[in-house]
Amino acid sequence: MDASLLERNRKVRNVLAAILMANWAVAVAKLVFGLLSDSAAVTADGMHSFIDGGSNVLGLVSMSVAAQPADEDHPYGHGKFEALASLGIGAMIGISMLELGRMAFDSLLHDRHPTVTPLMAGVMVATLLINLAVTSIERHQGEKLKSPLLMADARHTLSDVGVTLAVLLSIGLVWLGYPKADGIITLGVMIVVARVGWGIVKQAVGILSDTARLDPQKVETITLQVPGVRSCRDVRSRGMEGTVYVDLKIEVDPQLTTARAHELADAVETRLQAEFPEVVDVVVHVEPARRPASLPGISTHR
Repeated sequence: MDASLLERNRKVRNVLAAILMANWAVAVAKLVFGLLSDSAAVTADGMHSFIDGGSNVLGLVSMSVAAQPADEDHPYGHGKFEALASLGIGAMIGISMLELGRMAFDSLLHDRHPTVTPLMAGVMVATLLINLAVTSIERHQGEKLKSPLLMADARHTLSDVGVTLAVLLSIGLVWLGYPKADGIITLGVMIVVARVGWGIVKQAVGILSDTARLDPQKVETITLQVPGVRSCRDVRSRGMEGTVYVDLKIEVDPQLTTARAHELADAVETRLQAEFPEVVDVVVHVEPARRPASLPGISTHR
């Protein structure tokens, strides 16, 4: 694996390790006060934070695998294990959604009234501020390192911010004399969690199913700007946000030598990577503009 990619993976793992400590500290605080106060909403929020930490562990494991160099079985490297980890995060969110629903109905059907204290409210406000900081840092690092895993986990942590705000609202309503707000707010939290889970799963499936990463028309337009290229077609792209693979076919003067054809392929590669920095590999299939049926094309792999 390229040294820059190894360094990127190391930085992603460091960010995940730091976020893991923060998430589990927040989770313990919420779970303790949720159970002590018999609040379904606060306990559910604590479980959500605990799952945040679990997703960080999953991410650390997946990044260790993703950092391995390409081999015979994985000639394109192991980068997609990041997407698999994102899919795992989505699965964790789905599990937490079901548990939130169970706790909400249990609270409403058994008419359980949580005990609200100033200390509980203070803890929830403190965890809210921690989550806001974690989300901001992780999103920034995800964009900087172009890591779909960090971006997915940042969205997950951001959902925890929304959950905590909802729980603070339920605490206020319970304190004002509306105890059923605890169960109702928990149901609302479940819906938020479901939406976040769907977004993460959708992104991961897009990567794993090789969804096109670049606009074919734009790639064709840029390729045709290279002097000597007469036409461009069959543009395909795939990969992750920061590592995109492209292959395409171009037609050139049939009188060109093989050496000149390779030069044009190099020029196409250079032009595309200048326009799309995320492109790490370009496969150009060079064909004569008026190729006789008996003449094969010239393939170049850059």
